[in-house]
Amino acid sequence: MPLPALFAGRLSLPVVVSPMFIVSGPDLVVASCKAGLVGTFPALNQRSTEGYAAWLDEIAGRLAPEDAPYGVNLIVHGSNKRLMADLQVTVAKKVPLVITSLGAVRDVVDAVHSYGGLVFHDVINRRHAEKAAEAGVDGIIAVSAGAGGHAGTMSPFALISEIRQVFSGTILAAGAISTGAQVLAARAMGADLAYMGTRFIATKESRASDGFKDMIVASRAGDVFYTSAISGVNANFLRPSIVAAGLDPENLPAHGKMDMEGEAKAWKDIWSAGQGVGAITDVPSVAELAARLKAEYEVARAGL
Repeated sequence: MPLPALFAGRLSLPVVVSPMFIVSGPDLVVASCKAGLVGTFPALNQRSTEGYAAWLDEIAGRLAPEDAPYGVNLIVHGSNKRLMADLQVTVAKKVPLVITSLGAVRDVVDAVHSYGGLVFHDVINRRHAEKAAEAGVDGIIAVSAGAGGHAGTMSPFALISEIRQVFSGTILAAGAISTGAQVLAARAMGADLAYMGTRFIATKESRASDGFKDMIVASRAGDVFYTSAISGVNANFLRPSIVAAGLDPENLPAHGKMDMEGEAKAWKDIWSAGQGVGAITDVPSVAELAARLKAEYEVARAGL
């Protein structure tokens, strides 16, 4: 389907750089937007609502009208005590795109729609997609098997097809997308946009530590470990980082319920990544990576 007017003429590729816990910050967002990709970050990457507001001001001040739009991720979960305060700031600053996770709530959607913003919501199955559609979201992110962060287990072919049966808005494909050819593949299977995270951890503008970036480059899909024991919700993590933290991936203690107040500690040294790590071999700037992705996209399209 046609992309929302927010994106018209402002994208060099149909790509959203996903909001990554710990990793995403103003430099990554701004570099992505200036390269023609949608840059995003989690509100909780700032330790306070005041800090979050300051980041929004910084990002808006560094972007030009012709740059791609930016967005933020709000965790709609009972353990996120900052949700309402961060939402108020989001509305006041008129953030163009809001990505909601772990709960699709009509009140949040209505608040963003009140100033003309868009809401995309991530899901891992059809039931979640139906709830998101009922809440009135503008886009649904199909978080498929192999995605970094909190991920599902469904094939993107199955998940995107089932979402389209219950939703007529924008669909984004997430999960192991690391190259321009894979962006084209996401479009071919019915997604309007590709949702890329892990590939952008290993960029110069990422806030990831050098050790994290090095591990991304050195890892392969077999190094990605799917577990709920780190944060209480199933997610993909790099097995070597679990071992480096002194834990046995095969014998992790149960986590219990998810608690956003403890997430930063859980993810600081145990690093998340998707199965697309096997295609990552360097740490370029975002501008260099975006140019490469576009060239790969065009070569793949011409080849078809």
